[in-house]
Amino acid sequence: MLAGASLIAQGAQPTAAGLDWRPRAELPAGVRDSLPPFCAGGYVDPLSQGKSDEVMVPGAGGDPSGLPIEARALSARYKLDSTLYLKGDVELRQGSFLVTGSEARYDQTSGQLAVSGPLVSRGEGFVLTGAAADYDTDTGRMNLNTATFLLHGPEIRGSASKLSRVGERQVDIRSGRLTTCAPGRNDWALVASEIHLNRAEGFGTARHVRLEVKDVPVFYWPWASFSIDNRRKSGFLYPSFGSSSAGSGGYISLPYYLNLAPHYDATITPQYINGRGLFTEVEGRYLSPYGESVLQLGYISNDQAWQNENPGEDGERWGLDFSTQAGFGGGWSAWGDYSVVSDEDYLSDLNRTLDISQETHLERRGGIRYLDSHQFLEAYLSGYQTLPERIADSDKPYDQLPEILYGINQELGVTELSLESQYTYFHRDNENLSGLERANGQRLRMIPELALPLRRAWGYARPSVGVDYTRYQLEDYTAGDSGFDRTVPVAEWDSGLYFDRQSSLFDIPYNQTLEPRLYYAWADAEDQSEIPDFDTGVTSFSFDQLFTPSRFTGGDRVADANQLTVALTSRFNDLLSGAERARVSIGQVYYYDELEVSLAGQGARTGSESPLAGELFLRPLANLEIRSSGLWDHRTGKTEEGRTQLIYHSDDYRYLTSIGHTYNRDALEQMDIGTVFPVTNQVSLIGRWVYDSGLDRTVGSLTGVEYNNCCWSMQLVHQNYLTSDRELDTRLLFQIQLKGLGGSGGAGARISDAIYGFDERERRRFGNR
Repeated sequence: MLAGASLIAQGAQPTAAGLDWRPRAELPAGVRDSLPPFCAGGYVDPLSQGKSDEVMVPGAGGDPSGLPIEARALSARYKLDSTLYLKGDVELRQGSFLVTGSEARYDQTSGQLAVSGPLVSRGEGFVLTGAAADYDTDTGRMNLNTATFLLHGPEIRGSASKLSRVGERQVDIRSGRLTTCAPGRNDWALVASEIHLNRAEGFGTARHVRLEVKDVPVFYWPWASFSIDNRRKSGFLYPSFGSSSAGSGGYISLPYYLNLAPHYDATITPQYINGRGLFTEVEGRYLSPYGESVLQLGYISNDQAWQNENPGEDGERWGLDFSTQAGFGGGWSAWGDYSVVSDEDYLSDLNRTLDISQETHLERRGGIRYLDSHQFLEAYLSGYQTLPERIADSDKPYDQLPEILYGINQELGVTELSLESQYTYFHRDNENLSGLERANGQRLRMIPELALPLRRAWGYARPSVGVDYTRYQLEDYTAGDSGFDRTVPVAEWDSGLYFDRQSSLFDIPYNQTLEPRLYYAWADAEDQSEIPDFDTGVTSFSFDQLFTPSRFTGGDRVADANQLTVALTSRFNDLLSGAERARVSIGQVYYYDELEVSLAGQGARTGSESPLAGELFLRPLANLEIRSSGLWDHRTGKTEEGRTQLIYHSDDYRYLTSIGHTYNRDALEQMDIGTVFPVTNQVSLIGRWVYDSGLDRTVGSLTGVEYNNCCWSMQLVHQNYLTSDRELDTRLLFQIQLKGLGGSGGAGARISDAIYGFDERERRRFGNR
């Protein structure tokens, strides 16, 4: 007999959820282990044991009409050629339709089957109960009165005054209520006068819908449409709301999703911002056989706060971001990114959803790429919108119209021959510029290299020789001939040895390595101060910088070099798990000649030794990491730069901690602490604090509280961050998430940006079921 038969025999009225609910201690081990700690229990499906996540309704396995009826009961009475009466532990089955009850009457002439309850009907992934049901064996229509239901996959339970199966994959519900909360808890529920579920199309509709919290109505929709499986459906999404000092106070938005076609959709988000007015953002997505394109727009016709701050402005403000990626096969692909805003303050004042970071220069770039095992080709156009507009013309970046990159690497016997090349046309408005800053023009750069790689199990060596050749053809260049060359010979020798030994620590076997490395670089470069700076910068010195001949990025400076790097790395590898538990590296560069090539006075050096550069990595536990890197000048005994970070998360990501310290002598010293700390199984505290020692002030903070139970969660966050004018902006963010129905607000994304591991914690919020 099915679960719940004993209840029926005693005349009790079971609920669908009550039949399959089990306290935490009574759950199977696999189900119990997947539950978050704040869940008191879960459901067990005696038929499928949770094998199907699909929303099921009676008749889901096919139309049973026309199939023979199987019946079983304690007693039966049959009126010849007319009616069959069943009584006591009745069980009826027609194909996938199954129902149990106390009594049943089958009219053979009309094909009508009446079952009185309490009754239970089961199928894969669902269970229904009710007081009485009428079933038409010819059409498959079933009417169930005073019904309760449970969908095992999404763990949705509910009740209805009347439930009707009107088609093979369609159900109508009258006076329905549903929730994902545990039996006996009605923290929230959706209540509707009419609900229609269409499994064939994968969506449901409801009329006169209200959201109730603790049986108190808090929100009303006259009509709603929603998905009941993984297919998308047009309709309103959950509203979001919050507060920001930069946004002149509170805001509220109500997004609407448009499922226009299987391969493209859109989301329209009108929102009201206190002090500014109605602001609308639109996102459109298009999926082709080659890739995906996303268009995002933001627009406000009359920003009242902007007009008050900028007399004479009309208040119309807007932003646009477009991105596309495509793969054509055979190694060919293409991409494009384009961002533009109406004014320099748009991103800080208004932007909510556009995928544009608050940077000084908004890049527009698009091109094609080819890649195979030996060569690559990339060609693109690139430009910028500079924010803020008060940046001097000489500090604005050049457009690249176009830039073409080509590289190839080919083995020739025991040697390797490689070529890296680049062609770029640089252009920017030079009307108000003079000298080298006024120059525009073309640059062709080619770097052929011949190397002899030698590798054994105990070490390696890679000597190489190459030439760094550059050709310029410039416009508006007044320092000499507009066309000139630069040729720099380059030689490198990279070599290392590998030693290891095995031992044990705390009964754990490990392998320790000792890896000395020597790297020599020579480049015969001379003064290049007469060459314009189109795209070049000076790199920050670090441990990785020990093993490259250049100290510049871009192509307008080639570094002179006659230097030897001496470095040592040691690793500790756990032989049981294979994990790297520790790694320590240290190295230094010895200069045999003074470094003369510079860029705007930076990059030259007179000393014979670099600072000591080091890195430290520790992973004593699988969920604890400590990383540290720094530069130390042994002549002065002072640390030049340093960055240390500790990251910890518990196995279930409920506990998160990160501690960091960043130091740059005479420039910056900051420390930051972030944590998520559960106070109870349901309540967690969230916080991050960033302090700048140079400014002697807090430059960012985030404090909040999070509440979780098994059917909903809430986050309330207060955030401060330093703006470009060194003022602290304040935001108050609120997010509520109803299990199975998504969430509202924007607190989660802000916390994920601030605290390492929080996005994984969000993914696991309601367990891995």
